[in-house]
Amino acid sequence: MDLLVDIFGFLSVLLHGTAFTARSLVLGGVAAVWLLSPVAVESEPRFRRWLAWSGLALALVLAVSVASQGAVLAGTVELRPAEAFTATFAVAGGIGALTALLVAVLALRVGAPRGPLLLAALVLLASAVASSHGASRLEDRVPLMLASVLHQAGAGIWIGGIPYFLIALGARSEGSDFFRIGKRFSHMSMAGVASILVAGVFMAVRYIGSLDAFYGTAYGVMVGAKIALMAGLLLLGGMNYLLVERLGRDPTTPVLRLRRFAEVELGVGITVLFAAASLTSVPPAVDLTRDRVSLIEYAERLAPKPPRLISPDHDKLAIPALQARLDAETAARTESRSPEAFVPGAGVLPPRNANDVAWSEYNHHISGMLVLAIGTLALLARSGRAPWANHWPLLFLLLAVFLLFRSDPEAWPTGSIGFWDSLRDPEVVLHRVFALMLVGFTVFEWRVRTGRARNPAPALVFPLLCAVGGALLLTHSHALANVKEQLIIEVTHFPLALFGVAAGWARWLELRYDGAAARVAGWVWPLSLVGVGLVLLSYREA
Repeated sequence: MDLLVDIFGFLSVLLHGTAFTARSLVLGGVAAVWLLSPVAVESEPRFRRWLAWSGLALALVLAVSVASQGAVLAGTVELRPAEAFTATFAVAGGIGALTALLVAVLALRVGAPRGPLLLAALVLLASAVASSHGASRLEDRVPLMLASVLHQAGAGIWIGGIPYFLIALGARSEGSDFFRIGKRFSHMSMAGVASILVAGVFMAVRYIGSLDAFYGTAYGVMVGAKIALMAGLLLLGGMNYLLVERLGRDPTTPVLRLRRFAEVELGVGITVLFAAASLTSVPPAVDLTRDRVSLIEYAERLAPKPPRLISPDHDKLAIPALQARLDAETAARTESRSPEAFVPGAGVLPPRNANDVAWSEYNHHISGMLVLAIGTLALLARSGRAPWANHWPLLFLLLAVFLLFRSDPEAWPTGSIGFWDSLRDPEVVLHRVFALMLVGFTVFEWRVRTGRARNPAPALVFPLLCAVGGALLLTHSHALANVKEQLIIEVTHFPLALFGVAAGWARWLELRYDGAAARVAGWVWPLSLVGVGLVLLSYREA
């Protein structure tokens, strides 16, 4: 139970993001059965299979989410489990899980009336909104809940509908068929985008309320990151719309770009859904009227300064220094065991001093120099004038080893906290995951670059891990006592996330497409890595 409480904040964001994704696929599937099937009749059985699997996935995620939330609630406020599971979130989640199972059953009944599917989709939306920010408001509760319904429905029709659109395209070979399917999905997407924008603007006004709340609170800044991702989605969608219009004039127009852009659109769209899930973990900006970060404070902290190239000694950090003092006091009293300076999950923040700040800045700046070198070498390799630069992925291995030893000095392998105990801290878990991802980058991309990988599949590992890493950064948080300090640090992570997503999906497009867009994408992802390096070099905690 203690471990569940420790990691619950991070786990809940991941579960919410997964639930948002599965729910969008269910809503998109219902929309496809209703709206795409008339122009893609032969694809309806596959639509229904995808819809059934999406419903099962949503039911499972909601069940795990309700169980974990109920267990945490019962274990932290001394409620009986039966009482904890009568809370609104549990009732709404239970209804959502049962409805998702019903969708799976209905979806497999080919030829059955479509009306029950639509009704089930509405119940799913209602259950999702029952535990949203809007449901907890004292003012404008009904309008905000309706806006949330519209927002999630729009995301489902647009982003959740993309896999079904790709299924329909894959089942046809005629240009005129591609046009009819593309035109119908374009209309669906435009309706979804309109719903998202109208509801999003209304909720932003109600939940943020002012410009200083937009840039001065975690909620506002996260909305800004979501807007940036949405802008990329709209660009991709707009380019596909133009291609569909060209198909109407010339049925012989190649549709490979339509498919590849749709794949990237889906990937970025899922990242947007996880960004939306992150918003559920922070209070609306209008509720945080104090401790907002001002533009002057941002300017002071983010002003360019020389990178920190000298690291403090490990024993000068707060936790090792405190542990050494406790050990000395214990030895003087001839006790058998000294207390731990810091225990993950104890409910208190780890102690920090000026040397901890310097240690963290040094880590970020050295990492920035390595990533900047990686991006620069990737650009050289892309130019074709420096074949030796194709070995740039090996620098990722150096970065992974550096992070393993430096990212969490209080934990294994350099600190006194053991490996398994350290995993009670979500930040340590994320650092370990990122190190493993970097090893994956190295192994797969180096084999691709040097011609050792004969199968094209390993080439996709790098873009997928980049994109996943960017999405995970949107769930990353630092446990600091001062809300302002936490936000100023988080602001540096959002551009890292955006650059990571851009690098991953640009590389994906370069690999999966062979037109002019792929050539442009071939320059975008190394430049994105350069951007990551520059952001890391500008990182400051004081």
